[in-house]
Amino acid sequence: MKTLPRLLLFLVLPLYALDQVTKWIVVLSFEAPPPGYNVSYENHVVIENFFTIVRVHNQGAAFGMGNDTPWAPFVFFLIAVVALGLIPFFWMRGAFNILPLRLAAGLMMAGILGNLTDRMLQGFFLPAYENAGFFARIAQGYVVDFLDFKIGLETKLTPHGHWPSFNVADSCICVAAFFLILSTFRGEGKVEENEADEGREKK
Repeated sequence: MKTLPRLLLFLVLPLYALDQVTKWIVVLSFEAPPPGYNVSYENHVVIENFFTIVRVHNQGAAFGMGNDTPWAPFVFFLIAVVALGLIPFFWMRGAFNILPLRLAAGLMMAGILGNLTDRMLQGFFLPAYENAGFFARIAQGYVVDFLDFKIGLETKLTPHGHWPSFNVADSCICVAAFFLILSTFRGEGKVEENEADEGREKK
């Protein structure tokens, strides 16, 4: 499994670095949201009525699920740690045996590691909690979301026509999901080809 170290070096680490650098640029550029809120008052409009850079503190999962709950930082921290351990475990057992699956594994690792780093560290840099204890600051851990797109479609998941803000790590995980779906269709195609070959042999 020599491809795993190469995957870490050439895919996971660069994407992880890009994720962390972009998040810290946002954190250092915008004021933190006031206590009790998860969105900073500051933002930077890149394309009017379409793309804005914001600073959002997300303690939950996708679409902000679990936000503002006392259990979210710990539950999603544990889920991320378990997921990071399972990917190498299944890799060594040959589960990621084709290119789309290998790319999916690398992208998932980069995305999970990027957001996990936020949950571990960001709470320690909040001015409102600088004098709090260790566990109190860990409990304030959050994921930095900053890419905000207005899509013009208002639903429960897209209030005011905005897609929920996200980051580089989230993008990695979404692309990984695409490769997983792609590999599923590829696997179904191979099964059909094998069944067709077996049918021709029987004839």
